[in-house]
Amino acid sequence: MRDLFRFLLRQRDNLLFIGLMVVALTWLVNGNMHQRAQVISSSRSAIGNIYQWRSDLTEFASLRTVNRELAEALAHEREAARMAHPPVDSLVGDSGLPAQYRYLTAQVINSTVHKERNFLTLDRGSNGGVFADRGVVGPRGIVGVVRETSARYALVVSVLNPDFSTSVKLARTGHYGLFKWDTHDPTTASMTDVAKHVPVEVGDTVVTRGGDGIFPPGVPVGRVEHVENDPSSNFHTIILRLDEDLTSSGYVHVIEDVHRPERDSLEAKTMAP
Repeated sequence: MRDLFRFLLRQRDNLLFIGLMVVALTWLVNGNMHQRAQVISSSRSAIGNIYQWRSDLTEFASLRTVNRELAEALAHEREAARMAHPPVDSLVGDSGLPAQYRYLTAQVINSTVHKERNFLTLDRGSNGGVFADRGVVGPRGIVGVVRETSARYALVVSVLNPDFSTSVKLARTGHYGLFKWDTHDPTTASMTDVAKHVPVEVGDTVVTRGGDGIFPPGVPVGRVEHVENDPSSNFHTIILRLDEDLTSSGYVHVIEDVHRPERDSLEAKTMAP
């Protein structure tokens, strides 16, 4: 308390000046209608700016929630689309069966695109229903496959990784091949093992073939950007422009094929000696 009094004593001249200035301004405003209107207008403008700043900050802080809600909505739309447009063969069966694929929303919290082997880290792990060997897709196309999970996180092998490979097909003709990242470019990849008799044109759409328990059929992969025919090879050299921009992944969907355990069990019996 003694220090406070000493401070006030030292600042008595400044405090007196401020007090007199406040009194003078008050008299000026109260005694002049024009000045009063100006002060009210200025104060309203300042308060409006403060409210606008607060609104902008609140909106910015809520973007993450909004983005996750949009990603969840997209996951529901994908499930609904799969149920509304099943493969032709499944029309023979019971239409009341549950959806074959489930989509779990997760956020990419870390990723690489320019390394020799690229990975992504998701903010959802085994506690959230994410397990190894599940496909990951973004809003526009495939992203990768889950390799390992912890309780709260998942490590994904990106499509920009030589270790990643999946069966894909030309949507126009139905001919299939393998997806491989051997271009060292985060925007392109290759489609291999497509025989030369297959008609391939620049601009052809490439989608997942499905059937591997990782990706559903028909998920966008990319478009043919370049086709080259090497006389020494029996296969096309096809370069794809990827649909998904891996340099800006935000929210993704982890895919669960609920029929996969049954299929794997049957195939294991067939391949057993």
